[in-house]
Amino acid sequence: MVFRMNQNDSRLMIQTPGRILGVSALALTFAAGLAQPARAQQAAPAPAPAPAAAAQTPQVQMAQPQAERAVVNRIVVRGNQRIDQTTVLSYLPIQPGDTIDAVTIDVAVRTLSRTGLFADVQIGLQANGDLIVEIAENPIINQVTFEGNKALAEKKLRDEVTIRPRGIYTRARVQEDVGKIVELYRLSGRISATVTPKLVQLEQNRVDVVFEIDEGPETGIAAVTFLGNTAFSDSDLRQVMVTKQSAWWRLFSSNDNYDPNRIDYDREQLRKFYTNRGYYDFRILSSVAELKPDNSAFGVTVTVDEGDRYNFGEIKVVTENDRLNADFLQMLLPIRSGDLYESDRIQAAVDTLTFAAGSAGYAFVEINPTYRADPETDTVNVTFNVREGQRVYIDRINVVGNTRTLDSVIRRELMVGEGDAFNRSLVERSRNNLRALGFFKDVKIEETRGSAPDRSVVNVTVEEQPTGELSVGAGFSSVDSFVLNLGITERNFRGRGQNVVARAEWGSLRQQIDFRFTEPKFLGRDVRAGFDLFHMRYDLSKYSSYDYRSTGGGVRVTYPLNGYASFSARYFLKDDEVVIPFGYCGGVGAGSSALCDQAGSYINSSAGYTLVVNRLNDPVRPTRGWSASLRQDFAGIGGDVNYIKTEADASWYYGIRPNWVVSVQGQTGYVSGWNGDPIRINDRFFKGGNTFRGFETAGMGARDLTTTDALGGNFYAIGTVELTVPNYLPDEYGIKTSLFADFGTIGKLDDRYLVDPATGLRNPNIVDELSLRAAAGVSIHWRSPMGPIRFDLSKVLSKEDYDKTETFRFSTSTQF
Repeated sequence: MVFRMNQNDSRLMIQTPGRILGVSALALTFAAGLAQPARAQQAAPAPAPAPAAAAQTPQVQMAQPQAERAVVNRIVVRGNQRIDQTTVLSYLPIQPGDTIDAVTIDVAVRTLSRTGLFADVQIGLQANGDLIVEIAENPIINQVTFEGNKALAEKKLRDEVTIRPRGIYTRARVQEDVGKIVELYRLSGRISATVTPKLVQLEQNRVDVVFEIDEGPETGIAAVTFLGNTAFSDSDLRQVMVTKQSAWWRLFSSNDNYDPNRIDYDREQLRKFYTNRGYYDFRILSSVAELKPDNSAFGVTVTVDEGDRYNFGEIKVVTENDRLNADFLQMLLPIRSGDLYESDRIQAAVDTLTFAAGSAGYAFVEINPTYRADPETDTVNVTFNVREGQRVYIDRINVVGNTRTLDSVIRRELMVGEGDAFNRSLVERSRNNLRALGFFKDVKIEETRGSAPDRSVVNVTVEEQPTGELSVGAGFSSVDSFVLNLGITERNFRGRGQNVVARAEWGSLRQQIDFRFTEPKFLGRDVRAGFDLFHMRYDLSKYSSYDYRSTGGGVRVTYPLNGYASFSARYFLKDDEVVIPFGYCGGVGAGSSALCDQAGSYINSSAGYTLVVNRLNDPVRPTRGWSASLRQDFAGIGGDVNYIKTEADASWYYGIRPNWVVSVQGQTGYVSGWNGDPIRINDRFFKGGNTFRGFETAGMGARDLTTTDALGGNFYAIGTVELTVPNYLPDEYGIKTSLFADFGTIGKLDDRYLVDPATGLRNPNIVDELSLRAAAGVSIHWRSPMGPIRFDLSKVLSKEDYDKTETFRFSTSTQF
């Protein structure tokens, strides 16, 4: 007889030639002195057929109950090769001197089996008290290989499986990996794929694991049809679904392969689509996928019950007590009685109420909307039940995930501190502050209950991203033609949040070298300070016949006025030089004084300030809010140049839908000389190109008709209306599309440049009209592997005859 525990049967059994006895019989046999081993995982070979006489029911001699237990004198481990005996004993729940029985041995066998280290475990107690633990170790995996895979790369399969070379082989893990591989193929549209694991036995108890894969055919979607839909066509509903019908142009998409999980997701998308358009009681009665006879594709049929179209009825907010004013909260709701029912607006209302309660210090408010539909009037009455809880104070702030950035750098951006009353609006602003740093790929701020009901713990979890960049590149654009650049940037120098930039760039239009350093918390205060050193050269001979060179440096300081506004002051000293081509200012057809008077080198010593107000909801991709800035520079603190330059701009964003965002922007500027000085050409404004689409760089404004040189202007005003629209491309492509309209004017040179110095009369070759310019078109922003790129297609709607226009432009983008 053999004590055996099969891995598929939780009972411990005794096998005799004629009968299998249960645990109670085992105890009697054990007491009778039988010391055969107990087995785990591996069944014993079936006994040979017994003679007919032996087939009779065996007689089992009953032992006295007091003999059912025995004492272990010594534990002997056999069969171990690479696993040390002490390791085996550490897992064994039996020690010398313990009194054991059949149940104890059963537990010991199961305990050793669950370690995954052993292919077979047998435990038996000899008559002298020695407990024999006979083990067979699981083999070591030498290598894992895949055969038959063509549709999926081997790397993708290796990333999916859990077994690894030099790991321990177990059947359970291999079967688990088989399931993962099959699921991977199913998600790629090959639902008939099969995987067969095979073992190649090697010496020294090693094995090679081979997954033999039969990928089967790719199963597509032949058709997606709908039954019961009257409000929306099949085509409209197919646009809602992620699952697409197979087509030849969907070469790089897997959404046209059959995936049951994707079908379930599409059911939810259809429900959202209908309930966001008033169909409160919309239901999907069935979604059936039928395989074609040739097993090449599925036909998906979705049966729907649209129901009636509902409006919002009575909208109420109910609070438990007066700590939160129900009437005030109801005023904040983005829902009004009579509006078309939209399920997303319910969630938006819950978010609004949660944010309002959090701003009042109630961090753990519970809001449960209840619905009451009235089919007779086709209205849905919604009641928002608000449970305030206690006013909450911040017990502790934990910062998690920062492996490089110092805790102090993160904490100084938080608008709340330990001991403060919890305020959700300040928490959201803290999150925006951290995102605006650009140090982190993701920022999450969550609150959990603290040491008391009125205490909370704020957990700030950040995922760091590379902040240093060494860029060496070459490019081509319609602005700069060929461009070479080399740059070193570190936005989080030494993890202290300091910004260091060293850059060199050479192109047909501009060449520059600059170095910038910024300390965000100067002297430990909430003051941003830094300095700049630069040398630049602009070759503007293509647009206006001169070169501009500037060498200098400056210091700057910025400090916040409040949570939304900041004030910056700066001082710059630079040497500006304007180079005119030889012979340009003399002879017939010579250039005008508006350009010729600018030749030479001048020292520019200027001080200025910038006032910024930012009320955008997101610093990177705003969908609501506005921002504005005012900038002034005063030149003439010493030096050779005297002017006052003023610029202002404002922008406003409004998200109609998540992928539909309207923005309105306006900017204006004016520069005027003092102490009798005119405005030099390098200090004037030039617009066009990236600053006014549809016109070439410096393509609008005052111009010398004799030489076609752009002369810029002392004044400009530009407005932009832009609508970001969905392009239905996957987000991973990084492409954003917008429609735009730019309009404005530029001009107003100093009077001396409008007069012919020879005659004292108005020079007819100098044109300077403050007339309207306008253009409209499409902009495509692409976050390409080479960096952000913008494509502009424009149609000029209003211009002057002497303006220079363009229909297409592509260039690097400064913001995406």
